[in-house]
Amino acid sequence: MTRTGSLVYDPAGPSGSLHLRASRVLNGNWTGTSTVPSRGLYPHQWSWDSAFIAIGLRHLSPLRAQTELETLLGAQWADGRVPHIVFNPSVPLDAYFPSPDFWRSSTAGRAAGAPRTVQTSGIVQPPVHALAVWLVHRADPGLSRARSFLSRMYPRLAAWHRYLLHRRDLGGGGLASVVHPWEQGMDNSPCWDAPLGRVTPAPARSFRRADLDHGAPEDRPTDLDYGRYVRLATDYRDRGYADGGGEFAVEDPAFNALLIASEHALARIAQELGAAGTARHARAERLTAALVERLWDPAEGMFFCRDERVGGGGSSLIPERSVAGLLPLILPALPRDIAATLVRTAGGPHFGLGGATRLAPSYDLTGEAFDPHRYWRGPAWFNTNWLLERGLRLHGEHGRADGLRAALLDTAGESGFAEYVDPYTGEACGALGFSWTAALTLDLLHESSGAAPIVSPTGHDALIDTAHSTAGQRAFAFETGAKGGDRG
Repeated sequence: MTRTGSLVYDPAGPSGSLHLRASRVLNGNWTGTSTVPSRGLYPHQWSWDSAFIAIGLRHLSPLRAQTELETLLGAQWADGRVPHIVFNPSVPLDAYFPSPDFWRSSTAGRAAGAPRTVQTSGIVQPPVHALAVWLVHRADPGLSRARSFLSRMYPRLAAWHRYLLHRRDLGGGGLASVVHPWEQGMDNSPCWDAPLGRVTPAPARSFRRADLDHGAPEDRPTDLDYGRYVRLATDYRDRGYADGGGEFAVEDPAFNALLIASEHALARIAQELGAAGTARHARAERLTAALVERLWDPAEGMFFCRDERVGGGGSSLIPERSVAGLLPLILPALPRDIAATLVRTAGGPHFGLGGATRLAPSYDLTGEAFDPHRYWRGPAWFNTNWLLERGLRLHGEHGRADGLRAALLDTAGESGFAEYVDPYTGEACGALGFSWTAALTLDLLHESSGAAPIVSPTGHDALIDTAHSTAGQRAFAFETGAKGGDRG
């Protein structure tokens, strides 16, 4: 074992060279209390990034993984929301837009309980956090118990889920809505084109896009779209971050699938702390049923977003095929026929997984808006493909999962741990040395190829895990109750 800084490396670990390179990315992006997605383009702490980063960090340093999540959840608002950015006060204001002086969290967010001692954004990102907390705990249960990690995290996670399930049920059907494209994480997806079309953009002269200092304009959102993002965020801020009154409200299948997976994980955390997790498992299954009822389109063989701000007070599905519509595959209680259909859709002409493409694209290969390089309008991302790999394995598609795992590892190494890649060629796009790409590479390296998940047929206490490929350790994949079966 060798040490570089305070991070333990194991060059003799799985696929040594790639393991060491991924470890160095995470060490280089570490700030002392959290990990930036990339040093240039994203110089602060991002919410769902940190959850994915912690899942990889647990294989290097469980303590650092715990610290990552503690720092993020330490910036939680009193109403339960976990902000999508926690700002580093040492970073100049002009290094990133929207900056702290745009969000004005401590003043504009006062009524919603924004913290006074740290500056944050006022919107959220997908709720991967309970899942990450549980997996980090399982990496070193002794350390976790000694530090009371779960008992400190549980009330914060419970408040986070309560916020989403109550304050964000804007459609009245039990699912959480996002109120800004940045909240769903797939910022520039064509799924947002129709809802955003109703939004009057902020004047271009009213903001300066720092993202164009680090990325090619043809790979980034257009100025028109960015103006709409700014308008939505401005209006939300000026309402004191109160939910329910904005022009944009969308139920997204990936956001809700991650909430459901994390609700299962929260049930396991409750059980570990000596409480019953039965109610949370039951809630996760009710949410799965609501997801199917509201967002599943059997004719198209996938899930779609639902627009809750259609004229006349109604709602309707948005007929755009995004990778978000495949991600409910991570859910253990998903009906078997739906899971099988999603697998066929993923491998069909719209996504080409296992055939035409190296990795699943973020958007329909046959869609008019498809662009293999433009942000979330076609490129492949490592976090969504990691989730698909987990979902395929969960539902017994081990051969497909093994193929995707191999493609992810090859592409991560060849691309320099790129932020995203061309789905056909694997050509690097966006930032290099991207933290969640490195972190999820580590997670896949610590999983033996072809290892089958162990799913208990007895139900809620089922453990899904895979063996480490070296040293007989265990890397835990999604641990959930099973019935068998941008960022801004």
